[in-house]
Amino acid sequence: MNRKSKVPAKKKGKKKKSLFNRVVAWLHLWPSIVSGIVLVFVCLTGTVIVYCDEIMDLTAGKARYVEETAGRRVSVAVINRKLEEACPGFMVSEYVFFKNPERSIRLRAFSPEERSLAMVYMNPYTGEVIKRDNTIYFFFVTAHLHASLLAGEAGHWIVTIATIIFVISTITGLVLWWPKKWTKTTRQASFTVKWKARFKRLNYDLHNVFGFYSLILCLVLGITGLIIFFPSLASLTIRATGGEITHLTEVLPKADSTRTGKDMVDFAYDVLENEYPDKEMVSIWNYDQQKLGAYVFTSGKVGLKSIENADLTIYDRYTGEKIEVAPEYIRHEATENIVWQLHMGQWWGQFGKLSTFLTGIIATTLPVTGFIIWWGRRRKKGKK
Repeated sequence: MNRKSKVPAKKKGKKKKSLFNRVVAWLHLWPSIVSGIVLVFVCLTGTVIVYCDEIMDLTAGKARYVEETAGRRVSVAVINRKLEEACPGFMVSEYVFFKNPERSIRLRAFSPEERSLAMVYMNPYTGEVIKRDNTIYFFFVTAHLHASLLAGEAGHWIVTIATIIFVISTITGLVLWWPKKWTKTTRQASFTVKWKARFKRLNYDLHNVFGFYSLILCLVLGITGLIIFFPSLASLTIRATGGEITHLTEVLPKADSTRTGKDMVDFAYDVLENEYPDKEMVSIWNYDQQKLGAYVFTSGKVGLKSIENADLTIYDRYTGEKIEVAPEYIRHEATENIVWQLHMGQWWGQFGKLSTFLTGIIATTLPVTGFIIWWGRRRKKGKK
């Protein structure tokens, strides 16, 4: 009986990745490495801005409150005069009035000569300037670092290209993260971090697992950033929500220098007391109201760049009559505000802010942990 000779079986080579997987891996790796430093900086500065409103309230301190005084509140003319007396050269860009009778008026003011920006807190009954707080200038600079690296138009494009790469990396990261088979082992590896593992595995888990958990908000932050930068993309978004491309201020009556307007402050408190009694504050931009024959008030929780739970109320500044505009113009304003809310984290109170802040921290670390993974594999191949 012939015995069959045992021939050693050939080792199966590692299955070659498909073209699609190789392209996805390349798109995820190399553009991210090229833009890594910019992405870390942009994500870090964006994270710093998330709690800007809370920090400015903290630095304002007791200046936010006054003792309620019997009598009428000061007029807008007195507000502007008192500001000039206390802070020469400063002009108001935004007025914010509060329903609480013990809250001071908050003015966003700037000085073209000093190239400075400040929050000024004023007594609504006497016009006394309680405090000039320059904290907002820090966030102004940080916001420009975030948007353009303080490098003008070239900086804007560098940040925008890095943001596009960030969005692509987020999508390709999901493809690479997706397990080929859903088993107990793959689920555990995909959704949990092995905190007690060695540094190499811990770093991989931080990149892989945290990247997945922050994926949706990373996409939201990246896409809204692109909408803000590209006017054509912003217009497409406004149209998609049923809004009119023409801005609201372009269809409202223009200012008439031959007529005397009614006082803006009275209208502001009328909005809070009668139109929206559930709202805490109302704002109006000075730049708009100077050019218009109308007062455009936005009530809600007024933040640095967006307003939570926002509603518009418009009055004719000469007759005092309420102006109704087509809903398409309101949707335009609402869409722009929502885009900024999503980008700033002001979309669901403190939960939205915390979620955006944590996502910002994770997004800041992703290029770093990704680079460490790539460098480790590169060194391993070099040794081989």
